[in-house]
Amino acid sequence: MLRLLLLLPVLLLTAEVGVAQTAALVATTDSGTSAAPAVAPPAAPAAPVLYHAAEQMPTFPGGDAAFAKFLRAKIQYPTEALSHGTSGKVHVGFIVDEQGHILDARVVKGLGFGLDEEALRLVRIMPWWNPGRIQGQPVRVAYTLPIVFRALD
Repeated sequence: MLRLLLLLPVLLLTAEVGVAQTAALVATTDSGTSAAPAVAPPAAPAAPVLYHAAEQMPTFPGGDAAFAKFLRAKIQYPTEALSHGTSGKVHVGFIVDEQGHILDARVVKGLGFGLDEEALRLVRIMPWWNPGRIQGQPVRVAYTLPIVFRALD
């Protein structure tokens, strides 16, 4: 019985809110006649889902061999890194969208001496990738790519 008494005010309050919302939807024209209910603006599209793993992960067009060839052709080893003899891996994180575009490139783990900036430059000039897929449908996938720098003497 006590539960029923506690629920009754909640039900009445909910009913009053529902009536107020319905009344707000009906607009009145200048002549006093009722017009069609107001149409709510369309909801903003939901943000696309970002996956960290996919059934088929994004790939560089042409595979690993084409990626290595791209790096050899485009890399410009920074003079500051050469003078310090710095080499190693720069990890660059980015998103490959449904069309294969590279978005939001950033250095996840860097080395400094200009190597971080060079790794970002390489990622930004890459051709479009083959997008990741889940159940055959292209999806956005977060990807981290290690770029290896070796200083040759």
